[in-house]
Amino acid sequence: MNDTQAVTLNALALYGLALLLAAAFAAQLLLHELPCPLCLLQRTLFALLAIGPILNIRFGPRPSHYALSLLTAVLGATVSTRQVLLHILPGDAGYGSALLGYHYYTWALIGFIAAIVLLAAMLLFDRQFDHRAMPGASPGKFAQGAVWLVIGLTALNVLSTLLECGFGACADNPVVYELLKSAS
Repeated sequence: MNDTQAVTLNALALYGLALLLAAAFAAQLLLHELPCPLCLLQRTLFALLAIGPILNIRFGPRPSHYALSLLTAVLGATVSTRQVLLHILPGDAGYGSALLGYHYYTWALIGFIAAIVLLAAMLLFDRQFDHRAMPGASPGKFAQGAVWLVIGLTALNVLSTLLECGFGACADNPVVYELLKSAS
């Protein structure tokens, strides 16, 4: 795998992360389910997971860029596992609606584990780190679109979180947008 193929795979990873962020955001808006603090943390970690691919697209593939995302994915899997364990008892309905039988935090755990495996697999391809490759080559529109899509969705999630939590701690079981409540 050369660096151009690696950049394309990194862009595809960003589109996958954008899909995850958009699905969580859509569920929030369409189902009127405000995310709990652990859900917000998982969204934040998905957004941070994008830092490695964004750096790979901008500066070329580097093991350190993959390592940033790998560490984020491990942290995300830990946070998701904690929330899964909070709702593992028989009779616990879980938090929020289920999609295909799983709640967001279970899907998040699956996503973070998949990211760990995929990032480790990407690190196996040494040719992408060949320094003879064209440094500073401009990424194509496909890759740039992926970067801006993730940045835009992250900004929308930040705005939504600000509306939900205000300037204080987020409610354990949020039912209203705090900033909108105080504005009315």
